[in-house]
Amino acid sequence: MGRTIPSFRLALDEEKSEWENYRKHLDRSERKDFDDMFAIPRLYISACSGAVSLVRIHPIFISIIFHHYKELMEIAQQIGIMREQII
Repeated sequence: MGRTIPSFRLALDEEKSEWENYRKHLDRSERKDFDDMFAIPRLYISACSGAVSLVRIHPIFISIIFHHYKELMEIAQQIGIMREQII
């Protein structure tokens, strides 16, 4: 019995290749940032696979947003600690 849908890793690679024209028109200095951003969903590949979304870009976007949210919360916590140390 075979799989009817490709693995999310393959879907992620396909989606990234569809954004290649966008990437190509970015400034050279921004392309690495774009690549780094598209690497984030690999950290949440099991969650993306489990989401079973018909639109494959949705779990990719939410992974990127979620990762950035976590980073912002960590920075906010560090700022809070720094403020406490100053007072």
